[in-house]
Amino acid sequence: MDPWTWALLIGAAFVAGVLNAVAGGGSFLGFPALVFAGLPPVTANATNTVALFPGSFASVYAYRREFQPIQGVGMVPMVMVSLVGSVAGALLLLWTPESVFVALVPWLLLMATLVFAFGRRLAGLLQHSVRLTPTALLCCQFVIAIYGGYYGGGVGILSMAAMTLFGLRDMHAMNAWKTLLSGSLNAIATVTFALSGRVVWAPALVMMVSAIAGGYLGAAVARQLPGEHVRRFVIVTGVAMTLYFFGKTYL
Repeated sequence: MDPWTWALLIGAAFVAGVLNAVAGGGSFLGFPALVFAGLPPVTANATNTVALFPGSFASVYAYRREFQPIQGVGMVPMVMVSLVGSVAGALLLLWTPESVFVALVPWLLLMATLVFAFGRRLAGLLQHSVRLTPTALLCCQFVIAIYGGYYGGGVGILSMAAMTLFGLRDMHAMNAWKTLLSGSLNAIATVTFALSGRVVWAPALVMMVSAIAGGYLGAAVARQLPGEHVRRFVIVTGVAMTLYFFGKTYL
């Protein structure tokens, strides 16, 4: 690769780390940058997952004081279902054509963005007709983790939509959970991809360092912002990602 391509990968990974810390969607920068650098799509997806996952844990450290239980469920069960679901999703990616799942991505993102934007009202309605139990929360996170292990694009928006539906209101707490769960499922997906031989390590390692810096900086800045401003940014990001994938898939 020439120096300009390396600069593109470093810059994309840094901004991706910042985005993942605030709203998610960093994969939409890292993945295209790797494809531009000449990697095939499945290889680029695997390499991008490996490159960006440490940035999530840098964000988790910055958000460490923001965690609070969701429906009485703590870190250990949420992380465990994320790990198991991620393995299932990563294996599905290796065993099935990517096109089978990609067609669903715009609809998933549209649903997640709407749920996140109107989740407070929806949660109020559901509480009168459906019992939102801790088991339901864990099942929901398991399904999201399968998606994250398989494709990953917009998984942060999906996670935050689920948290909104289950009653979490603090944006900084949502971001803390989102970065922990995304990092956990991507860590397992990373091991799966590494063992499969699909990862190109030179760009992955360079991007990893840049993503860590971006992840920590993004979380540190987001913690200083009013929660409603962060919420609006997440909604705008969700709308942009949804439009992008509808255009990419159907136009």
